[in-house]
Amino acid sequence: MPIYVWKGKNSFGEKRKGEIEAVDEAGARAQLRRMRIDNPTIKPKPKDLLENVKLFKPKVTGKDIVIFTRQLSTMIDAGLPLVQCLQILGKQQSNPTFKTVITSIQGDVETGTTLADSMRKHPKVFDSLYANMIEAGELGGILDTILSRLAAFKEKSMALQKKIKGAMTYPSICLGISMLILAVILIFVVPVFDKMFKDFGSTLPAPTQLVINLSNFFKSNIIFIILAIVALVWVVKKIYSTEKGRLKMDHMILWSPVIGPLVRKVAVAKFTRTLSTLLQSGVPILDSLQVVARTSGNKVIERSVIRVAESIAEGRAIAEPLEESGVFPNMVVQMINVGESVGALDAMLEKIADFYDEEVDQAVENLTAMIEPFMMVFLGGMIGGLVVAMYLPIFKIASVV
Repeated sequence: MPIYVWKGKNSFGEKRKGEIEAVDEAGARAQLRRMRIDNPTIKPKPKDLLENVKLFKPKVTGKDIVIFTRQLSTMIDAGLPLVQCLQILGKQQSNPTFKTVITSIQGDVETGTTLADSMRKHPKVFDSLYANMIEAGELGGILDTILSRLAAFKEKSMALQKKIKGAMTYPSICLGISMLILAVILIFVVPVFDKMFKDFGSTLPAPTQLVINLSNFFKSNIIFIILAIVALVWVVKKIYSTEKGRLKMDHMILWSPVIGPLVRKVAVAKFTRTLSTLLQSGVPILDSLQVVARTSGNKVIERSVIRVAESIAEGRAIAEPLEESGVFPNMVVQMINVGESVGALDAMLEKIADFYDEEVDQAVENLTAMIEPFMMVFLGGMIGGLVVAMYLPIFKIASVV
């Protein structure tokens, strides 16, 4: 709804001003009359020139969605009407992008659209998993329970992502700093030594000459090197944007020797946690598998899960096609088989997810412990090698003297 800026005096003659949300100016004046504001001046709030520029729009974070979900669950459980809940949450939302989304959903719900269908209009904020669970909650009359489960699921997913990002942050920073130091030394420091060595007129040691040649190459071709890096990033993105290219790259990541095991454990944890949450919420298994496939984040996993859904549609059990995919460990397949045979698949999936969350924790710790000494040796060897190469001629001159 439009926002209006107003100024006026209250019943005591005191000057007041503020903002008010209303359908139109007449609605705004009616609200101000109820507030006992005399002869107010009202005008539409000026639009921010940058509000439609995507670069300046704040993103809706996972934390924003978790807080919104928790609050909506509490309000519905307390008996408040859905439209009123959305109105309250929209007004108190500090993120303008998310506030716009909530206000839009509120307007759709007021016109008779279901909450799930309203959220599907904003796929960048509410993914298919979220919308399908909301739909199951609306159909089953347990929307507050579903929202509570959704919030718990989102919190665990965020915790998992945080662990992975934390493991990758340290080596990424170290690698970036080392590349920056190497560039500075080659472009600015080595040429100073090169000029000094030329004045001596003697033959340089092979390591020193190699470093000087490398420095000259960098100085002469720095623009082309930068362009080549940009082109490489563009090519990789272009390949990853295609179905075939993304499948190949995801397959390489999944079966790589160092990162692969961690990625597989994360994929299993995400698959079992998501499928368990959907089944517990009353979403049919075929619909659940379709949602899990779309939200897997890995094309190899996505294709495997789609094959599982196709096999179940043909009347087969879930464990058999999972085993044939070759992606899921044998232990996971056997536990799912047991859970399915005793009619407790959702509970078994949740246990597997808890187990693999712990496995991911351990894998992240092991990866960090392995990367730290490797990065130290790499940095020390690179910087130390450059320093020794630059000082070899000085040692040679000193020995001659």
